[in-house]
Amino acid sequence: MRTLFAASLLALALAVQSPARSQDADGPITTARGGGESVAARNAREAIAYATPLPRGAPEQDYPLVAWCAALVEGHIALGRTLTTADDLDREIMRLGGLEATDFREALRIGAARQTPATRAAAEAAAAGAAAKWTPLMAQTDERVRSEAFGLFFGLPGRCEHAARRVRENITTPPETLDDAGLDETGQPKG
Repeated sequence: MRTLFAASLLALALAVQSPARSQDADGPITTARGGGESVAARNAREAIAYATPLPRGAPEQDYPLVAWCAALVEGHIALGRTLTTADDLDREIMRLGGLEATDFREALRIGAARQTPATRAAAEAAAAGAAAKWTPLMAQTDERVRSEAFGLFFGLPGRCEHAARRVRENITTPPETLDDAGLDETGQPKG
């Protein structure tokens, strides 16, 4: 089951890369999907992401959310690195996660100067809270428990990639709503 989930996650990650970036296996994971995607399509994906409730404890504001997302990915990678039984798929998930974390950290770096001290403090607190979620798992002496936890990480909210793009590009206007994007409350085009 873990292998099937991980394979699905990997296939999804590879499917959403833009053609220009997918040629660079060591480049960042695409969070802005430039080139082939229309602005309307990107806005629709973003509207769906912002309309979807975040997990409990995730910050609503973009900059702290990106810090929270980065810390979750980095914790997942750290947990994976404790496994002596990691297979090629596990290692590929960690590699892709590393690219994603780098992208989030770069967005945070680019956006840092534009944030208020309160927002930067909220980001630090969010990252610390997300990182702390991994502490009990990292302390597990039973590798099987750590491996199961690594395999059960269900990924990040879709809003993470959009928040990173908005921070990186200094977008301060609210994202489109589902209605603005021509979508109904389920994210389907209005008929």
